[in-house]
Amino acid sequence: MAFEQGLSGLSAAAKNLDVIGNNVANVNTVGFKQSDAHFADIYATAGGLVGANTPGIGTRVSAIAQSFSQGSLTATSNPLDFAINGSGFFRLSDNGAVNFSRNGQFHLDKSGYIVNDNGNRLTGYPAGPAGILPTASPTDLQISQADVTPKSTGSVAATVGLDSRATAITTTFNATDSTTYNFATSTSVYDSLGNAHALGLYFVPNGPTAAGENKWSVYATNDGTAIGATPVGTVTFGSDGLIDAAQTTSPFNISTPVGGGATTPLAFTLDMTGSTQFGTKSGVNQLVQDGYTSGRLSSYTVSDDGVILGRYTNGQTKALAQVALANFTSPEGLAPLGNNVWAESSKSGPPLVGPPGTASLGALQSGTVEESNVDLTAELVNMITAQRNYQANAQTIKTQDALMQTLVNLR
Repeated sequence: MAFEQGLSGLSAAAKNLDVIGNNVANVNTVGFKQSDAHFADIYATAGGLVGANTPGIGTRVSAIAQSFSQGSLTATSNPLDFAINGSGFFRLSDNGAVNFSRNGQFHLDKSGYIVNDNGNRLTGYPAGPAGILPTASPTDLQISQADVTPKSTGSVAATVGLDSRATAITTTFNATDSTTYNFATSTSVYDSLGNAHALGLYFVPNGPTAAGENKWSVYATNDGTAIGATPVGTVTFGSDGLIDAAQTTSPFNISTPVGGGATTPLAFTLDMTGSTQFGTKSGVNQLVQDGYTSGRLSSYTVSDDGVILGRYTNGQTKALAQVALANFTSPEGLAPLGNNVWAESSKSGPPLVGPPGTASLGALQSGTVEESNVDLTAELVNMITAQRNYQANAQTIKTQDALMQTLVNLR
């Protein structure tokens, strides 16, 4: 019986060394999860009964269990390198077959799909035309390289602070004569083809009204040409320096002809809400408009909730997609397939899929990878222990052999 016990011990120790060796070999494998060999004793039974004095007949490896503890995170220079800080797995498509991984080393293939080194596609939620991210059914993620189409200006918001000490100007407005206005500012507006036009705004004090309020005329130019011969609007300020809404019609409607094949006239509104008139030098506090020219994708960033945000050369940003993660009731039940991926099994339960940071899913970190969770020092110590176990079981067989030899040599 000692031979059988020793042989089972040798087999178990050898398999333990295999597990340890695999851990050590993958110490630099991104997303690798270390394994541990579990052992169980063996008894010979007769009719399902084991006596109190029945010796065991050895050991066996009952399971090789993987530890899904968090590995350390390391920064990289690739924005498509992802690390999961917490629970969850990347959901990958291998020609339609769904696998799962903790290795977040991704890049774009020639078709714009986000893939790993084995060509498996990362899945998630592509953004719709309006930038809405549906979270119903994950699909292969593809980053569109299409240009952002231009948007013509529809509104301009100008918040200015005008000088209440300014004296009324009665001469005819002339954009080229600074004596005919008190303050001027400008911004760019865009037509339907994305062409920029210089919008000039000029503020002319008209002096106090009959009610004692101060009134200002607002003139505008497009590329240096006056928009109409009259003001595009007037603003009246009360004694508190704020706009008198009852005496001011805002926003102002502005319409100006444009060329180059763009839709003409270019029509937009000018909103001066928030403007003031105090005893300080005139100045602009805010001047924004909602139009932009066309733009090419220049870079992208990924937030901790998995949203891939594209940045374009025209200064615009746009949500392109959102990465999906999956988790399992029993990750230890996943079936390892190699190449840093696992497959769903009856022991793992079905995948629970959703955006990062929701339910039990961890947050996503861009430009970061998760290192192997192998503790090399501990594995080397385990290797020494396994080696000693192997030697001890070999010694058991050697001793039994010596006893058998003694019996054989009896005369």
